[in-house]
Amino acid sequence: MTPTAPITDANPTVEEMEARVARFRALAATNDYADAGIPGCERTTWRVIGTPPAAPLEAEGFHLNIVCCEPGKSAPLHNHLTQEVFVALSGRWEIFWGPTGERHVVLEAWDTIAIPAGVSRGFKNIAAEPAYLIGIASGRDPGNINWPAQVRAAAEAAGVRLP
Repeated sequence: MTPTAPITDANPTVEEMEARVARFRALAATNDYADAGIPGCERTTWRVIGTPPAAPLEAEGFHLNIVCCEPGKSAPLHNHLTQEVFVALSGRWEIFWGPTGERHVVLEAWDTIAIPAGVSRGFKNIAAEPAYLIGIASGRDPGNINWPAQVRAAAEAAGVRLP
Protein backbone atom coordinates (compact mmCIF):
# COMPACT_ATOMS: atom_id res chain seq x y z
CA MET A 1 0.00 0.00 0.00
CA THR A 2 1.33 3.41 -0.97
CA PRO A 3 1.47 5.84 1.95
CA THR A 4 -0.45 9.10 1.65
CA ALA A 5 0.26 12.45 3.22
CA PRO A 6 -1.62 12.87 6.49
CA ILE A 7 -4.08 15.73 6.86
CA THR A 8 -2.78 17.93 9.68
CA ASP A 9 -3.77 21.05 11.55
CA ALA A 10 -0.58 22.82 10.39
CA ASN A 11 -1.42 26.46 9.76
CA PRO A 12 1.69 28.68 9.65
CA THR A 13 1.21 32.38 10.22
CA VAL A 14 1.50 34.85 7.37
CA GLU A 15 4.81 35.99 8.88
CA GLU A 16 6.12 32.40 8.94
CA MET A 17 5.17 31.92 5.30
CA GLU A 18 6.63 35.32 4.31
CA ALA A 19 9.97 33.99 5.60
CA ARG A 20 9.61 31.28 2.94
CA VAL A 21 9.09 33.73 0.05
CA ALA A 22 11.95 34.79 -2.23
CA ARG A 23 11.04 38.15 -3.75
CA PHE A 24 12.69 38.46 -7.15
CA ARG A 25 13.37 42.16 -6.61
CA ALA A 26 15.37 41.27 -3.48
CA LEU A 27 17.49 38.53 -5.08
CA ALA A 28 21.12 39.25 -5.84
CA ALA A 29 22.55 37.96 -9.11
CA THR A 30 25.41 35.50 -8.69
CA ASN A 31 28.83 36.12 -10.12
CA ASP A 32 30.43 32.80 -9.23
CA TYR A 33 29.67 30.68 -12.29
CA ALA A 34 33.18 30.33 -13.72
CA ASP A 35 31.93 29.29 -17.17
CA ALA A 36 29.98 32.57 -17.51
CA GLY A 37 33.34 34.21 -18.23
CA ILE A 38 33.72 32.30 -21.49
CA PRO A 39 32.85 34.60 -24.43
CA GLY A 40 29.31 33.80 -25.57
CA CYS A 41 28.40 32.26 -22.21
CA GLU A 42 27.69 35.48 -20.32
CA ARG A 43 24.48 35.23 -18.37
CA THR A 44 22.82 36.48 -15.22
CA THR A 45 21.77 33.89 -12.66
CA TRP A 46 19.75 34.27 -9.49
CA ARG A 47 19.80 31.46 -6.94
CA VAL A 48 16.35 31.05 -5.42
CA ILE A 49 16.15 27.65 -3.72
CA GLY A 50 19.07 25.57 -2.48
CA THR A 51 21.65 25.96 0.25
CA PRO A 52 21.73 29.21 2.23
CA PRO A 53 23.31 31.68 2.25
CA ALA A 54 23.84 31.36 -1.52
CA ALA A 55 20.09 30.78 -1.99
CA PRO A 56 17.57 32.56 0.22
CA LEU A 57 15.22 29.57 0.47
CA GLU A 58 16.48 26.25 1.76
CA ALA A 59 15.41 23.01 0.15
CA GLU A 60 16.61 19.49 0.60
CA GLY A 61 17.31 17.52 -2.54
CA PHE A 62 16.98 20.21 -5.23
CA HIS A 63 18.14 23.67 -6.28
CA LEU A 64 16.32 26.26 -8.39
CA ASN A 65 17.89 29.14 -10.32
CA ILE A 66 16.50 31.78 -12.65
CA VAL A 67 18.71 32.59 -15.63
CA CYS A 68 18.57 35.50 -18.07
CA CYS A 69 20.58 35.53 -21.29
CA GLU A 70 20.91 38.09 -24.01
CA PRO A 71 20.19 36.80 -27.55
CA GLY A 72 22.79 34.26 -28.68
CA LYS A 73 24.26 33.76 -25.18
CA SER A 74 24.38 30.36 -23.52
CA ALA A 75 25.51 28.08 -20.75
CA PRO A 76 28.20 25.89 -22.28
CA LEU A 77 28.07 22.12 -22.44
CA HIS A 78 28.51 20.79 -18.91
CA ASN A 79 27.63 17.81 -16.78
CA HIS A 80 26.18 17.35 -13.30
CA LEU A 81 26.00 14.24 -11.16
CA THR A 82 22.29 15.03 -10.96
CA GLN A 83 19.21 15.38 -13.11
CA GLU A 84 18.52 18.92 -14.36
CA VAL A 85 15.20 20.36 -15.48
CA PHE A 86 14.87 23.48 -17.64
CA VAL A 87 11.64 25.50 -17.93
CA ALA A 88 11.51 28.30 -20.49
CA LEU A 89 9.78 31.33 -18.98
CA SER A 90 10.11 33.54 -22.05
CA GLY A 91 11.73 33.58 -25.47
CA ARG A 92 13.07 30.52 -27.28
CA TRP A 93 15.80 28.28 -25.92
CA GLU A 94 17.90 25.66 -27.63
CA ILE A 95 18.62 22.90 -25.12
CA PHE A 96 21.54 20.82 -26.36
CA TRP A 97 23.14 17.63 -25.09
CA GLY A 98 25.51 14.79 -25.87
CA PRO A 99 29.30 14.46 -25.81
CA THR A 100 29.68 17.42 -28.21
CA GLY A 101 26.23 19.00 -27.84
CA GLU A 102 25.20 17.58 -31.21
CA ARG A 103 21.55 16.98 -30.30
CA HIS A 104 18.99 19.62 -29.38
CA VAL A 105 15.38 20.59 -28.93
CA VAL A 106 13.82 24.06 -28.87
CA LEU A 107 11.76 25.17 -25.89
CA GLU A 108 9.30 28.03 -26.01
CA ALA A 109 7.61 29.74 -23.07
CA TRP A 110 6.48 27.23 -20.43
CA ASP A 111 8.00 24.21 -22.22
CA THR A 112 10.00 21.92 -19.91
CA ILE A 113 12.74 19.32 -20.40
CA ALA A 114 14.34 16.93 -17.88
CA ILE A 115 17.97 16.00 -18.63
CA PRO A 116 19.09 12.74 -16.97
CA ALA A 117 22.08 12.64 -14.65
CA GLY A 118 25.30 11.91 -16.49
CA VAL A 119 24.24 13.52 -19.79
CA SER A 120 26.23 16.59 -20.82
CA ARG A 121 23.89 19.53 -21.44
CA GLY A 122 23.73 23.25 -22.11
CA PHE A 123 21.31 25.93 -23.24
CA LYS A 124 21.28 28.95 -25.56
CA ASN A 125 18.87 31.85 -25.97
CA ILE A 126 17.86 31.74 -29.64
CA ALA A 127 15.26 34.52 -29.32
CA ALA A 128 15.75 38.06 -30.63
CA GLU A 129 15.41 39.51 -27.13
CA PRO A 130 16.67 38.72 -23.61
CA ALA A 131 14.89 35.65 -22.24
CA TYR A 132 14.39 33.92 -18.89
CA LEU A 133 14.79 30.24 -18.02
CA ILE A 134 14.40 28.27 -14.79
CA GLY A 135 16.99 25.60 -14.01
CA ILE A 136 16.22 22.98 -11.36
CA ALA A 137 18.93 20.54 -10.34
CA SER A 138 18.26 17.57 -8.13
CA GLY A 139 20.49 16.34 -5.36
CA ARG A 140 22.13 17.80 -2.30
CA ASP A 141 25.07 19.25 -4.25
CA PRO A 142 24.47 19.72 -7.96
CA GLY A 143 27.43 22.11 -8.03
CA ASN A 144 29.93 19.35 -8.81
CA ILE A 145 30.00 20.41 -12.46
CA ASN A 146 32.41 19.19 -15.12
CA TRP A 147 33.00 20.48 -18.66
CA PRO A 148 34.15 18.57 -21.77
CA ALA A 149 37.56 19.24 -23.29
CA GLN A 150 36.28 21.68 -25.93
CA VAL A 151 34.67 23.91 -23.27
CA ARG A 152 37.80 23.75 -21.09
CA ALA A 153 39.88 24.78 -24.13
CA ALA A 154 37.57 27.75 -24.83
CA ALA A 155 37.78 28.77 -21.17
CA GLU A 156 41.58 28.54 -21.18
CA ALA A 157 41.78 30.60 -24.39
CA ALA A 158 39.68 33.30 -22.69
CA GLY A 159 41.76 33.19 -19.52
CA VAL A 160 38.94 31.60 -17.52
CA ARG A 161 39.89 28.97 -14.95
CA LEU A 162 37.28 26.23 -14.59
CA PRO A 163 37.45 24.15 -11.39
